[in-house]
Amino acid sequence: MPELFGLTHFVNALLKGVELKLYASVGITGVEAVHRAYRINAAFALELIVAAALLLFFLVVRSSLSVEKPNSAQQIAEMVHESVGGLGDQIIGHGYERFQAFVTCIVLFVLFNNLLGLIPGVITPTSRPEVPLGIAVLTFLYYNFHGFRVQGPVGYMKHFAGPLPWLAPLMFPIELVSHFARMMSLTIRLYANMFASDLLTLVWFSIIPLAVPAVFLGLHFAVSVIQAFVFMLLSMIYLSMAVAHDH
Repeated sequence: MPELFGLTHFVNALLKGVELKLYASVGITGVEAVHRAYRINAAFALELIVAAALLLFFLVVRSSLSVEKPNSAQQIAEMVHESVGGLGDQIIGHGYERFQAFVTCIVLFVLFNNLLGLIPGVITPTSRPEVPLGIAVLTFLYYNFHGFRVQGPVGYMKHFAGPLPWLAPLMFPIELVSHFARMMSLTIRLYANMFASDLLTLVWFSIIPLAVPAVFLGLHFAVSVIQAFVFMLLSMIYLSMAVAHDH
């Protein structure tokens, strides 16, 4: 991924003091700490900007809430909230409200990281494998935590034993491997689609820089929306399976 040097250096400069303190807390100081403090790449810098922008948007919406005269930001937030909530009610069912904030943040974070690829000269952060992997690991930890919380350790582990007790020794390792493979599935699906979309757009821009690439920018937009929706949908499905008592 081409480095956006100005952006990367700007974010590194902002975080340098924090990084040095963190390294000092584990005994790394001097030249080694300074050298290690400049490891943030453009993908991570773009992720931070998306996260900051979303946080700012939510703060603006929260500070300007109005029942009588909702502004544009509030209307957009309400539309997103109702859409995600409706889907969560259908998939997760009773108690979906507890998970709605997390799932909403996931879909918006993935969506806007995907859409960054529409900006000329910017490669989509999610076309770097470590970015989808980080989101997938976070999702994996989140729904497993709630599975243990709702079901209890014994009840949750029964999910991996299969329907018949005598099959448990065979089913448990198979289900466990399948369960951990979800992280790989979430990562590869998002990464591969966004990488292919970026590559296709880049190739056509290099061959025919006018008119024709606009079609592929539209395709990139569609792929970005679909992949964000699929990631959110799978997160909800995994949550519903983790907290369902009738499993």
